[in-house]
Amino acid sequence: MSIQLEHIHYTYSAGTAYEKHALKDVSLEIPQGQFAGVIGHTGSGKSTLIQHLNGLLKATSGKFYYNGEDVYAEKYNMKNLRSQVGLVFQYPEHQLFEVDVFTDVCFGPKNQGLSSAECEERAKEALELVGLPEKYYRQSPFELSGGQKRRAAIAGVLAMRPKVLVLDEPTAGLDPRGRDDILEQVAHLHRQTGMTVILVSHSMEDIARYVERIVVMNRGEKMLDGTPKEVFAHYRELEQVGLAAPQVTYIMHDLKERGWNIRTDATTVEEAAEEIIRGMKHSYD
Repeated sequence: MSIQLEHIHYTYSAGTAYEKHALKDVSLEIPQGQFAGVIGHTGSGKSTLIQHLNGLLKATSGKFYYNGEDVYAEKYNMKNLRSQVGLVFQYPEHQLFEVDVFTDVCFGPKNQGLSSAECEERAKEALELVGLPEKYYRQSPFELSGGQKRRAAIAGVLAMRPKVLVLDEPTAGLDPRGRDDILEQVAHLHRQTGMTVILVSHSMEDIARYVERIVVMNRGEKMLDGTPKEVFAHYRELEQVGLAAPQVTYIMHDLKERGWNIRTDATTVEEAAEEIIRGMKHSYD
């Protein structure tokens, strides 16, 4: 397994009046190449969890293995982990700081000790992968639109050629078209490169559409873990912790209650449409 967490606990401000147990006994394995989603209400521990994955936070107790190596071992090279596990923050402004986009994307490879020619080659490759047109390469990153900033931030991580891409709410604040563009680009990257992708999102529709596995966090604990169909089958339990299933889940259950002979496990509009058409054809047979 590329990522393995065993009984992870994390406490903020331990031993003080502000002590808070953010993660409680979280065990998790994410194999190489998987597209996984992490969901949870505000304060559920999902952001704390993903910050452990590239060493920004270190567990108060528990074990973390990357490709079988103990990340918390005394001589483990944390720089190597951070070059393999790339984290894109919710607000790209936190990661963009150079005079222009191209220089910013070169920053990661430069820190890896690569030559200028190699840095520029990787930067161009990464910017092409995220679909940012060349006309923006020499612009200040702060002159870009929200969606363009997200692409530039993702490119800055991709230029280091990580094996794992972790995205914390990558579509926050974007309009529907911008959101769809970013997520389609991420899905394309996953298909093209085979990298592991871990997506944190508040949008159940986005999660249902793109990921193959969902981890639900609640009060610092792993509440559910399974395929979208398995997780959203527990939509009543999700509601109790401030979450919901995709809208199509509710539509399918409502139709079922009204007497339609259909399955209720559709999680995307496309699946729901196919099942409704199948149900209508069955009723006429």
